[in-house]
Amino acid sequence: MSTSVSVHFKASETIAALAVGCVALLVLGLQPALLGALIDQRRISLQGVGLVAMGEIFALGIGTILAEKWLPLHRLRTVAVVASVLLIAIDLLTLTAHGDAMCLAWRVVAGLAEACLFWIATMIIVRAPQPDRLAGVFLTAQTCVQAAAALLLAKVSIAWLGWGEPFVLLAVLCLLPLLIAARLPARLGEHTEAIHPSVVSWTGFFSLLVPFLHMSAVGALWAYLEPVVNAAGVGLSIDVLASLVLLMQIVGGSVASISVRSGKTSRALIVSAVAFVVVGIAMYRQPGHGAWVFAVLCAVFGFLWLFQMPFHIRLAFDIDPRGRIAMLVPPAQLVGSGFGPLVTSLTVHGNDVRHVPLLAAVFSLCVVMAVGGVKLGVLSRQRAGRALSNEGNVK
Repeated sequence: MSTSVSVHFKASETIAALAVGCVALLVLGLQPALLGALIDQRRISLQGVGLVAMGEIFALGIGTILAEKWLPLHRLRTVAVVASVLLIAIDLLTLTAHGDAMCLAWRVVAGLAEACLFWIATMIIVRAPQPDRLAGVFLTAQTCVQAAAALLLAKVSIAWLGWGEPFVLLAVLCLLPLLIAARLPARLGEHTEAIHPSVVSWTGFFSLLVPFLHMSAVGALWAYLEPVVNAAGVGLSIDVLASLVLLMQIVGGSVASISVRSGKTSRALIVSAVAFVVVGIAMYRQPGHGAWVFAVLCAVFGFLWLFQMPFHIRLAFDIDPRGRIAMLVPPAQLVGSGFGPLVTSLTVHGNDVRHVPLLAAVFSLCVVMAVGGVKLGVLSRQRAGRALSNEGNVK
């Protein structure tokens, strides 16, 4: 599917932009390790986990919207360099933070810097001749990078870095945009319709609720995965489980990239959302099962996480082929990733996190309802179109 604002980029420009986007979203894959390190050192409370996770991802999502409006399209390389340097500094300064408020403040600033990098990748994807497929490729690629980084943390320990090893690794990886900034497009043309999306219709609203709610479910479970694993008492390492989740995301993203043009967008979204509900309920009832069952549930969770995301883009283009709604899908996904942990943090009392998978299942159930809203909106629009056509024929 192509749009009226599609642009043909050099392969090197596309690869560089997607690589920058992968760096921007590294925090999504490393978040359990990053938050776990802060909890272990008592830098944040268990109740503050959701706030810190929410703050950074909210800043990433909202920052992407602001970037679309304010950042210059003829300064992509400068934006990449400045944002990368700022992100490296913030990642290292987080090691000096104490308390929920200070950690939240530093990670919000980090989220804004990550948003600038993610904006670069988004601008390339939505202008590509096949944005839905390129989105699937990007999601799979960034998950590979996240899985490799998480696996590195799980298998390699640098003693002299101490507890701050995850943040130092993140800072080192953020050097990549500095090295490849020269490969980015020098400038992008102005595309007013793409820069200023419109979601006037209820159909457009529900189409953005789908990615928002799906990522709310994912964010709720992902941010609290380590305490959920501990509460389940399955004796599995969070680093190994996080790597398993990320590796299964690669499978899910690959399958979605192949099947996203099958024309069965609504069915894929509904089936995957229902499967997520089953996973959440099964995790909630987990204490009566073995470690391997929990590992399988985490694997399915990882698969569903990324499988559904390319269909969010496809759904948006199905409703608005000009790509105005599609421009808001990545921010909606990111804001949902922050909203889920926020709501979850408000329901956590003390160390009791057993209900978190159930809350994620509720979010996913709402995805089914949102897809239903989209289908009703499309049917209503089709009926209105036929009525106008019949009126014209009568006249």
